[in-house]
Amino acid sequence: MLADKRAQKGKSRQKGVIIHNKNKESNILKLHEILKNKDYVTSNYATFKVYEPKERIVSKLQFFPDRITHHAIMNVLEPIFTKLFTTDTYSSIKGKGIHSAAKAVKKALADVPGTAYCLKLDITKFYPSINHHILKNQLRRKFKDNDLLWLLDEIIDSSEGIPIGNYLSQYFANFYLTAFDHWIKETKKVKYYFRYADDIVILTDKKNDLHILLSEIKQYLNDNLKLQVKGNYQVFPVSKRGIDFVGYVFYHTHTRLRKTIKKRAAKAFTKNNKAVIAAYMGWIMYCDSNHLLKKISPNDQVLGFRNRSRSIALRRKKYKNRRNIECVNQSPRLQSGTVKEESQLRLFDFTN
Repeated sequence: MLADKRAQKGKSRQKGVIIHNKNKESNILKLHEILKNKDYVTSNYATFKVYEPKERIVSKLQFFPDRITHHAIMNVLEPIFTKLFTTDTYSSIKGKGIHSAAKAVKKALADVPGTAYCLKLDITKFYPSINHHILKNQLRRKFKDNDLLWLLDEIIDSSEGIPIGNYLSQYFANFYLTAFDHWIKETKKVKYYFRYADDIVILTDKKNDLHILLSEIKQYLNDNLKLQVKGNYQVFPVSKRGIDFVGYVFYHTHTRLRKTIKKRAAKAFTKNNKAVIAAYMGWIMYCDSNHLLKKISPNDQVLGFRNRSRSIALRRKKYKNRRNIECVNQSPRLQSGTVKEESQLRLFDFTN
């Protein structure tokens, strides 16, 4: 089963996966029957706290049956959800992420007059505040399969809001804000808009326009999604301070690493843990970091590592582009009527 294989990726040593694999075939058959008979009930969540640096409560479900079920759903829904998202959404979407968001902000800042002022905001307790009734109505406007909607309802109602940590939650969260994204881009005609989860950055050439837009955003989120803008929103000239977003601080002339990440990186370098250093180099190589590297690691070894990393990344990008061109050239044209309408998707087509 594809869902089982994808759910196990990178997790083969986890206790739940090991237990499941002892009776994998029978478990898959059992799950199919549970779903077919609509007997599926979400298991109890295990919760723990993480600090990034602020405190978050993360929820975790059992591998069987829950995480397999979530992957089975997303095997079908992921491409549908992705088509709905605007190009300005970067969190938890394949082919996007932190570095794509960073590149987009850098590109926008090349228009210095058009990005003179910044509005930065986020949403108060976003995941716990997602309204179940509104989310279900949004799903019903897109999907008409009653079996699918029953299963999505069951998962949504298994927790208050949307639990951080669920595979489905990150897509539900993006989907919940998709109408807002389109409103910003298509109704309000905002040119420079970037959203990573509930962290939002908007750039323009007039400060007063941002204050007016902020008031409209507050009203839209409250009236349509029952969400509140956090009180620490900021409107400021980009020339006076950087834009703190997705782990970086962006200026018109350069990009720096966020101070908290910089401190953790410096600590990692002192311990000389190569795996951890490699992870932080993934951050450092996307900003202006020569001075930082010389300060936290004065030897040339790290600078060489960064240059090799950039070279590898460039080769991977060229290979990916070449493969994409080959796939386009070799793919037969899609014939009319060969793809199911989204409203006709059947839940049990992807649980077998």
